[in-house]
Amino acid sequence: MKKGLFIVFEGGDGSGKSTAINSIYDWFVENKIKCIKTREPGGIKIAEDIRQVILDRNNTAMDGRTEALLYAAARRQHLVEKVIPALEDGVVVLCDRFVDSSLAYQGYARGLGIDAIMSINEFAIEGYMPDISILFDIDPKIGLQRINNNDNREINRLDLEKIDFHEKVREGYEIIYSNNKDRMIKINAEKSKEQIAAEIKNIIISKLDTKISLNI
Repeated sequence: MKKGLFIVFEGGDGSGKSTAINSIYDWFVENKIKCIKTREPGGIKIAEDIRQVILDRNNTAMDGRTEALLYAAARRQHLVEKVIPALEDGVVVLCDRFVDSSLAYQGYARGLGIDAIMSINEFAIEGYMPDISILFDIDPKIGLQRINNNDNREINRLDLEKIDFHEKVREGYEIIYSNNKDRMIKINAEKSKEQIAAEIKNIIISKLDTKISLNI
């Protein structure tokens, strides 16, 4: 029985998800709420190893279906090894990407079909979905510019896709959001990091405070 809270941060490349996760994680820690931060693909050794294969800039021959299956495999291991145990222990899990990323990137932008990719992932996640998904909406040109201006961020295989791919990712997220407004909240990721952090805190307080005591 899930006791914790599963909060996922979604969005295109360079949208600021990682920065926001760090800020919200610190906020939870300051308020003495058990919390972990993690990412997809990755979070545990097996999934991190798969991540290296997926994002390796030399793997340009990777087929779209292979890519989707690798993401699902990494997701499955991450879920059973890290996310589910934390949730069952009453911990808040902050995750950088989950199944919606596969739907937007492989399902829509790669043209494999959102429903087809969801079917693959239904086998992997066995009904585990986020309590809330926060979608960071940003113009892909701005997101990619942020990446190019960030000397600390390694450029991966997906970053090298042409702009039309990233625009399709944004379109895919919009479709997913329009069909899942019960759990997804869209924010303007072109705001300052301080504004974004404040907005996310308000979202968490208003949407999820019935499940945990925030003591704020």
